Amino acid sequence: MKIVISKPDKNKIRQKRHRRVRGKLSGTADRPRLNVFRSNTGIYAQVIDDVAGVTLASASTLDKEVSKGTKIEQAVVVGKLVAERAVAKGISEVVFDRGGYLYHGRVKALADSARENGLKF
Repeated sequence: MKIVISKPDKNKIRQKRHRRVRGKLSGTADRPRLNVFRSNTGIYAQVIDDVAGVTLASASTLDKEVSKGTKIEQAVVVGKLVAERAVAKGISEVVFDRGGYLYHGRVKALADSARENGLKF
């Protein structure tokens, strides 16, 4: 007889946490939502107006400006890029949506970099 120990699915737990938080916050045209998605290989950030359902600015590790460095260094560059692109479109204040991830490591590096480059949250 085999005993199978079920391991919790971390991504499902994160998605559940993200849904719970998303019920409490949303982006408007005045104060859009800065959404962060983290994968094993990259990090993606979008500034989203939830009322209109459009992405106003975005940046990711797939951009040509982000190529070398550690994952945290790449997150800093992505934060800088998304902040510059948002400020260029006249967006200065956002609501930060950490996407169910802990505010630590790459997510924190991206947020701090976005703050340093002109976004307020």
